[in-house]
Amino acid sequence: MSVRMQLYNTLTGSKAPFTPQDAARVTVYVCGPTVYSYAHIGNARPAVVFDVLTRWLRRQYPQVVYVRNITDIDDKINAAAAKEGVDIRVITDRYAAAYHEDLAALGVARPDLEPRVTEHLPQIIDMVQRLIASGHAYAAEGHVLFHTRSYADYGALSRRDEESLQAGARVEIAPYKKDAGDFVLWKPSSAEQPGWDSPWGRGRPGWHIECSAMAEALLGETLDIHGGGHDLVFPHHENEIAQSTCAHGGAPFARYWVHNGFVNVNAEKMSKSIGNVLLVRELLKQGPGEAIRLVLMTAHYRQPLDWTDDVIPEANKKLDRLYGALRTLADVEAARDIALPDAFSAALDDDLNTPQALAVLFELARDANKATALAEKARLKAQLLSAGAALGLLQMTPEQWFAGGEDEALPDGAEALLAQRVTARAAKDWAGSDRLRDELKALGVAVEDSKDGQRWRRT
Repeated sequence: MSVRMQLYNTLTGSKAPFTPQDAARVTVYVCGPTVYSYAHIGNARPAVVFDVLTRWLRRQYPQVVYVRNITDIDDKINAAAAKEGVDIRVITDRYAAAYHEDLAALGVARPDLEPRVTEHLPQIIDMVQRLIASGHAYAAEGHVLFHTRSYADYGALSRRDEESLQAGARVEIAPYKKDAGDFVLWKPSSAEQPGWDSPWGRGRPGWHIECSAMAEALLGETLDIHGGGHDLVFPHHENEIAQSTCAHGGAPFARYWVHNGFVNVNAEKMSKSIGNVLLVRELLKQGPGEAIRLVLMTAHYRQPLDWTDDVIPEANKKLDRLYGALRTLADVEAARDIALPDAFSAALDDDLNTPQALAVLFELARDANKATALAEKARLKAQLLSAGAALGLLQMTPEQWFAGGEDEALPDGAEALLAQRVTARAAKDWAGSDRLRDELKALGVAVEDSKDGQRWRRT
């Protein structure tokens, strides 16, 4: 198989051809949510990015095994459960279900495997034991810590020296640590805290070891792609590399490290202290999930994305154009065995350049609106649908899109007003037509006129 795709590797700081270990089985591991609250738009960006990446890889390789974990052991989960006086599983089940619901609204497919930390305690304990046996970890006062000085390449992913590593980790300077930068693999639990039995007493795992153990259990020692948000480069992914490499006798943990950029809000970092955290389920009240998905692809995945009040309305208009083009082809059967446009494939092969791929998609829509030959229309319809599927767009029929969603009917009285407006326009009663347009608008129905007649959509 010829190598087509290039990916930017955070570890090397450069783009390189993507060549998996085994072209018959590509492995992808992405750090998923810690389920103690609802997902915000920053959480949604990696979900969409790696959904597009795996969609594209599946077009090139016979098998892609995509793993995205759920972190269901965490101090924030413990705090939320204690506040409500419930078991942590009540919290984690609630917010994992909400996460799945929100992502489904954005057209994000489920990963092939979705491990939970609570299901992998034996594997985590086993990996910690191996690290102790090989001299890379040590037990102290009920804790087990990874000794960062034991791994010579610690800091290579984030390109930090020892001083900045320790400062950036915001580590606790505990008397039982050999070095300030050593990080926790296992920690004791109080009687009030969730805990599990281990050789070091009742306790719970540290955050970093969880992903290393789950990735090893499901995908093996060396992954093809490990991904997540840029905020995970240090300390999470740096620590994963150290402990996994040492647990595997020096075998590389991941061949490609892929990280997406942040989502800012009105040019400011999203944070609870500022009060500008945008929850996905609140944004879904402003527009359809497909519009939100489109917004998340308008910037290259490695670049910051600025979220403003205008982005959803703008995305709706763009999708109107795409679905409008498909509507002009409603009576045309899509051609079979038609390849994607070379420019579209080249864009996604070039480090998943979704802005450029979207530009090609809109060119197809423009061409579809101008096409007159049946064969050309059939080709363009096939390419529009295929390119849309690669990006997770155009997943409705035009009728569903302009009706405001698959299951949404017209408001009461709107159908009669639409019929009256057709009659008014046939009689050239332009004033009556405009009055009826305004009445429909008040009901949440936007009407547009074209050479093919009256069209409407929910607003």
